[in-house]
Amino acid sequence: MSKLPDVKDNFDEFIGSGTAVVDFWATWCGPCKMLAPIFDEVADKMPNVKFGKVDVDNAMELAKRYKIVSIPNVCIFKDGELVDRVIGLCDESELTEIISKHV
Repeated sequence: MSKLPDVKDNFDEFIGSGTAVVDFWATWCGPCKMLAPIFDEVADKMPNVKFGKVDVDNAMELAKRYKIVSIPNVCIFKDGELVDRVIGLCDESELTEIISKHV
């Protein structure tokens, strides 16, 4: 299980400034479980970026707002705006490369 915070309750504040990366996931999702340690590793290597998680089963309104229809779904926000996303399982280098474009 990831050590990163669930940001459902302070979502708009969390994404509001700087670069924020949010993993939309669910406890029953196999690929989500496989992505969790990769997501944690990338977070550890990018201290200038905020990383958080949202369980879609507990935050259906956020999932709907950002059109989350497949998980895992990693959304990258810059100053509150959705600028990129990665849908499905990816490796550490791919995730790092995509996030780095928005830092």
